[in-house]
Amino acid sequence: MTDTLGDAHQSLADLVYVQLRERIIEGEYPAGQRLVERELADGMGVSRIPVREAMQRLEREGFLAVQARRGAVVADFGPEEAEHFFAVRESLEALAASLAARHATPAGVRGLERILARTRKAAEAGRLRETVSLNADFHREIVELSGNPLLRDMMAPLDGRLRRLFRLTSDVGTSLPMCTEHQRLLDAIRAGDPETAADLARHHVAGTRAFARQALGG
Repeated sequence: MTDTLGDAHQSLADLVYVQLRERIIEGEYPAGQRLVERELADGMGVSRIPVREAMQRLEREGFLAVQARRGAVVADFGPEEAEHFFAVRESLEALAASLAARHATPAGVRGLERILARTRKAAEAGRLRETVSLNADFHREIVELSGNPLLRDMMAPLDGRLRRLFRLTSDVGTSLPMCTEHQRLLDAIRAGDPETAADLARHHVAGTRAFARQALGG
């Protein structure tokens, strides 16, 4: 019984965490907004315990910051934060692409193709939110295809930040060029060319970095 209750509690905390994280990523809770544990719990119809645990997790992942006299606020994602993020992401994305080129199965490549096809369709239709989400899915799938569970665990906490950054800096005009770069990366993975895949991943992240720096005013 204890285990069952523990599982139920953890599931509730996970649900609260996902909801709060999505609201931050989508801009419903903008940078600097104060989040009050009691108000969130009342609004979600849950006790304060799962909200507290979710907020602690979001703080560890960089979505929330605790300020003196204000409590928990949505953390900023400005030029400095973006630079730190890209410095880590560039190396890990290149490694993931290289490993994916070595280990991806035909089924895995087809999965990437499906994501890219959906991304291109959403971009052509001007559905920015869907495009942003699918772009993040594409990168996450490459990590999965790397076959390296440690790399997957290291990249998982960055996934939400990647989606948040895409939401802050992407526009309709950048969507189709990004699809073109993703296609080249997919081709290298399909061809089993780890060096080219790694180089393309670095180039892709560098381009995203430059655009983000400009969009964020850095």
